[in-house]
Amino acid sequence: MNFLLRLLVTAALVLLIANFLPGVHVASFATAVIVAVVLGLLNLFIKPILVILTLPVTVITLGLFLLVINAIIILLCTNIVRGFAVDTFWTALFFSIILSILQSITYKILGDDK
Repeated sequence: MNFLLRLLVTAALVLLIANFLPGVHVASFATAVIVAVVLGLLNLFIKPILVILTLPVTVITLGLFLLVINAIIILLCTNIVRGFAVDTFWTALFFSIILSILQSITYKILGDDK
């Protein structure tokens, strides 16, 4: 049940951000759910590989390069999911930052914090 709640919260946040951030387009709630699943899978399998490969750059930038990795994950998701589009790299960067902040706040409110 915990996984399902996190999935639905992420999907709702993706839709919410798409309504307010120009350059992010989501076709429907079903597409947002698929985006949430794909983002979860990319974060599970691809992100650790990218973090290890870019570890020296991440250390030099004091961890700020992780924001770039998050934006790359968002852009990968746009290539996988039809009905989800992010126009530019900078939009993907802002989208990932806003999504992370809103997820943290929402999970803290719901008591679903890890």
